[in-house]
Amino acid sequence: MSWLDYVNLGIAIIFFLCYSYQIVYLILSLFKKPIQYPDAPKDKKYAILISARNEEDVIGYLLDSINEQDYPKEQITAFVCADNCTDKTAKVAKEHGAHVYERFNQTYVGKGYALNYMTHMIWEEFGQDAFDAYIVIDADNLLMPNYVTEMNKCFSAGNPLVTGYRNTKNYGDNWVAAGSGLWFLHEARQLNIVRSRLGLSCAVSGTGFMVAKEILKRNDGWKHYLLTEDVEFSIDCIMRGEKIAYCHSAMLFDEQPVKFKQSFRQRLRWSKGFLQIQQYYLPQIIKSIFGKGGFSSFDILMNLAPAYLLTTVSIVCNVVGIILALIVDQMGTLLILRSIAQFLFSLYWFAFVFGTLCVAFEWKNIQASKGKKIWSCFTFPVYMLTYIPISFVAIFKKVSWKPIVHTRSYSLKTLQNGSAPVKKKEKS
Repeated sequence: MSWLDYVNLGIAIIFFLCYSYQIVYLILSLFKKPIQYPDAPKDKKYAILISARNEEDVIGYLLDSINEQDYPKEQITAFVCADNCTDKTAKVAKEHGAHVYERFNQTYVGKGYALNYMTHMIWEEFGQDAFDAYIVIDADNLLMPNYVTEMNKCFSAGNPLVTGYRNTKNYGDNWVAAGSGLWFLHEARQLNIVRSRLGLSCAVSGTGFMVAKEILKRNDGWKHYLLTEDVEFSIDCIMRGEKIAYCHSAMLFDEQPVKFKQSFRQRLRWSKGFLQIQQYYLPQIIKSIFGKGGFSSFDILMNLAPAYLLTTVSIVCNVVGIILALIVDQMGTLLILRSIAQFLFSLYWFAFVFGTLCVAFEWKNIQASKGKKIWSCFTFPVYMLTYIPISFVAIFKKVSWKPIVHTRSYSLKTLQNGSAPVKKKEKS
């Protein structure tokens, strides 16, 4: 074995030690079923918060799916923050019955600022106690008709924080969309179901979550503004000892990027946001592991820190190894490349296993053809491996929030009938 073999083996061992508990999660996910919450009176009032930046193509279909909920219409109010829009988002939202607040601010840009602005506008117009809880939804989403009803069951069972099931409406577009969609399915099936069954906290993931009014009042609105405001919010709650419940029966469909360039930019923002959170919260998270946060704090820390540090060390060591081998010994170069190939091969098959199991368990919920579902099992590890350069670039590159263009404009009925249009010729 070369010195690089030992380095890669050491990194693999550390990876295993840090994330072996997720292997336990994976095993438990084969047997654990989602928590079924009992029926509850439909007497709670909910505000649905939608932050939208030039979403005229998709927001109407989201609002239609909200208007078609089986929860009493008078108990649901949809609010849209048309944030720095230059299109007809505000007009379309009003036409579909939403309360619209237009915001123009090029200095404070990002979803966190839009959520805070919208919250305070609602309080000013309706009062702080007008709604029992707030549901955060992205403009490109589609909600199942029982979405609010199912979230209400979980909320009424005594859970002030709830996250739902994030499915994908364009899973079958290509390997990029399928990779992103499968990651969220993995989060639902192999993480959140097990976490909730073990009495641990889940984490909110961008869209499809509910927050009790008391929490927003305590925070004086939405106070999280980092690039990954959802993870920052989750950490803040977990460190306080508050658990985020999971409601598997509350399903929405989310649009995933199709172009690799867009996916790279989105995940670069996420990776940079994780680094920001480490910068601002790392000592507090570590402290909370031995305090109110407990194992939930350890769990969320593992999703932030070790992978990025180990990825960076691995890239640096392997690049140095290749350079030294080229200078000293051509045969050594082949050995180094073999070591790297073996390391990547092992990562590929690990991702293949948990991706395939996830597809198998969520088969009926994935909106794609049989062939595309099977093919996604093989391409998912490639998608995950692209996180290696993304994580490395995030350390050095300045990243700002930029919107993702959403173009999958169709209704929930069209999606479920399998007749949703697919843009086949988009370039990567």
